[in-house]
Amino acid sequence: MSLAQNFGGWINNGWVVNGLTAPFRSIQDFFDAGGPVLWLIFAAALVMWTLIIERWWYFREVFPQEQERLRHEWGHRTDRQSWYARRVRAMLISQANVAMGATLPIMSVVIPMCPLLGLLGTVGGMLEVFDVMTIQGTADAGTMASGVSHAMVATMSGLAVSLSGMFFVHHFQARVARETERLNDVLAYEEG
Repeated sequence: MSLAQNFGGWINNGWVVNGLTAPFRSIQDFFDAGGPVLWLIFAAALVMWTLIIERWWYFREVFPQEQERLRHEWGHRTDRQSWYARRVRAMLISQANVAMGATLPIMSVVIPMCPLLGLLGTVGGMLEVFDVMTIQGTADAGTMASGVSHAMVATMSGLAVSLSGMFFVHHFQARVARETERLNDVLAYEEG
């Protein structure tokens, strides 16, 4: 039997197709186990990680150019000691500060929202358990386990997403404060 015939047999038996789709079925099973709230947690995670990657890119690629532009703009001013010059300096630093922290408020909302969405899934799973107990009049262990599992998967997912983003938000907040202080030093005004 040739390799092509073996390969054709594997496809016909579903080995190749099953092997390629197995990871996707695992993900689908996970979402089914967590309930509809898991899709909301997934959307929040997608937003959060998109913003984290965007801030990383900003600090790596955009901010060094912006910092150089501010240095150049301040360095080419003839007046660096008047009241007006101090206001211009404060404006430049403030604009840089706002640009550095532009997406941090959104991340600061998404991160605590994820455990709350997980809690919503927990409550939904427990309500499912109580509904089954009410309808059957007795506690069926299999159905109760399904509802409790539904509740715990949602809780775990919300906490995992939240914990994965907390480090980055605190890192970026500290970086904004540090870079703002650095700009205060770099854009020094002359005492007159």
